[in-house]
Parts: sequence; structure tokens; C-alpha cells
Amino acid sequence: MNTVSSEDHVVKIFDELYSIYGSQNWWPGETQFETIVGAILTQNTSWHNVAKAIENLKSHKLLELNALVEAEPEFVKKLITPVGFFNVKYKRLKSVLDYLVSTELLKFSCEPVEELRDELLAINGIGPETADSILLYAFERPIFVVDAYTRRLFSRLGYGWMEKASYDEIQRFFMESLPLDTGLYNEYHALIVMHSKILCKKKPLCLDCVMTCLMRFEG
Repeated sequence: MNTVSSEDHVVKIFDELYSIYGSQNWWPGETQFETIVGAILTQNTSWHNVAKAIENLKSHKLLELNALVEAEPEFVKKLITPVGFFNVKYKRLKSVLDYLVSTELLKFSCEPVEELRDELLAINGIGPETADSILLYAFERPIFVVDAYTRRLFSRLGYGWMEKASYDEIQRFFMESLPLDTGLYNEYHALIVMHSKILCKKKPLCLDCVMTCLMRFEG
């Protein structure tokens, strides 16, 4: 019976995932701005579709803040069509662009993460996962990103409470269980996504998964 502390268990899971998949080198964006755009466009769609939209913007030299702000809305919508719901996605993207134009980006390197997060969450259409992805991946601030893969994998590894827990509750669990480390948060989230796509799918391939040896049983 696995009765190790939550902190030790969470670290063991990371170590096992890392030993299997190695470094993921996330986020798949060449620039800070590309990472921000990608974090918005990836809402409710696959990265495969986001990559197509990113490439469309890049090929038209629109993957730069001022250029994208000044671009014709209908043209931008056409370019981001692969991500689906392009009208909604454009509206959210425009809200973030307006925010970035009106703020001093240097503050993202020095102001408290909690304050920056609140500002991002105040933008129309930006939820916790998107805000935290921007903070972690674009600005390298230490905050743990939670997504559906996180909830799925850890629920199956013995943390059944995560199935109905709030985003903030799950995030707090990880940040209290791990050192405050941007690189670790980055790598851990990427490894969770990788493992969930390959084995811990909606219909899991448990017989092929070595992670089952790390199942946690609450006494």
C-alpha cells in the first residue's frame, strides 16, 4: 500500500514521467508574443490546429504586437480559422492585445504573480488556465498550470477529489507539494500532457502504463 506523503508522491510521479519522456522543452513558441497568442488560441482546440493558425499569422508577418493590432479584423479571423470559433477567439485575442498595448510589459518580470494574474483574469475571455499559461510560459513566472489532463491523470493515481475540485484547489495542492520553481512547473505540466495523450487517454491504456505502480491508496 502506497502511504507516502502527498509531497513525496507528487515528486515521485514527476521523476517517473521525466524518466520516461525526458525534457519536453515547452512552450512550443519561438517568441514571447507567439506564446501569448498560442495560449489564447489553444482554448478548446488541439495544438495541431493552433500551429496552423500560428503559421498563417507568421507567414503574413502578423505575429508581432503592433502588426496584429493594426491588422484588419476579418483578415485575422480568416487566418485563425483552423482553431475554430474564430469570431470568439479573435474577440479574446483582441482584448489581450489591447491590454498589452496599454501596459508596461516589464512589470511582468517584477510585480507579484498574484497581482498580474488578477489583471489577466479581468480580461474578457481569459480564464485561469490561459492566464497561468501566459504567466508561466511567456513570462517565466512560477505558477502551476492545471488542465483537464492534470485532473484526469491524478484522479486515476489516487487523488479522486480532483474530479470535482476547483481549478484553484488543484493548483494550490501542486504548489504546496512542490518547490517554487518555474522550470519544474513548466516541465511537470508538459509531462502530464504528454503522458495523457499517449496512455492516460479518456479510455486509458493502463496495461501499458508503468505509472500504475505509483497508485496512491488512502488508508
